[in-house]
Amino acid sequence: MNRATYKFNDGFDRAIAKPVAKAYVKVTPHFVQTGVSNFFDNLGYPVTIVNDLLQGKIKQTCQDTGRLLVNTTIGIGGLFDPAGKMGLDKNDEDFGQTLGKWGVHPGPYLVIPFFGFSDVRDGIGRGADVFTHPTHYISNSTLKWSLYGVELLDTRARLLNAGDVLNRTFDPYAFSRNAYLQRRQYLVTDGEDSGVEEPPPDVPDDEPPTPPPDDGNKK
Repeated sequence: MNRATYKFNDGFDRAIAKPVAKAYVKVTPHFVQTGVSNFFDNLGYPVTIVNDLLQGKIKQTCQDTGRLLVNTTIGIGGLFDPAGKMGLDKNDEDFGQTLGKWGVHPGPYLVIPFFGFSDVRDGIGRGADVFTHPTHYISNSTLKWSLYGVELLDTRARLLNAGDVLNRTFDPYAFSRNAYLQRRQYLVTDGEDSGVEEPPPDVPDDEPPTPPPDDGNKK
């Protein structure tokens, strides 16, 4: 079932999502793309703050709250990232990670139509995170769905380089599955005893890590 859903998602991506994202990157100035990415990162930051609290990370809660306030005000609604220059690091927390911290097992791996990689625990977490995301409370349907659409476009544009990595793998489905599960385990354990090296910074959940360079010694 997962492989069939992966094939469906891949077909949809190749036919629609990827071409639209490539066109967006081609015609949009880089500084505008950066501003859009910063805006949506900032817009979704209440999700991180709520899950900081649920995980008992008080210091990180204060840090992330400060980051949200600074970027929303000085950063003009999150278009800029002055908080980063002030030393307020960007954190990544969601309810799937919170459930993991509470001892909930991830359950079976799932590929969800249109949404991509997940597992049972993260699927439940995604549903819960909707209620802590500001977009959910926008009453204007046109504005709400427009924001959803632009956010999806921004996310897909960030993942364009990931496609090149997958195309070089023998089994893209298996590679994506393993990369997703390993990264989620790393995030849940904060890198402690996870057996997974730290992923590159600012990489969305759906993006697999870059494989090591080929040293020419193939067996």
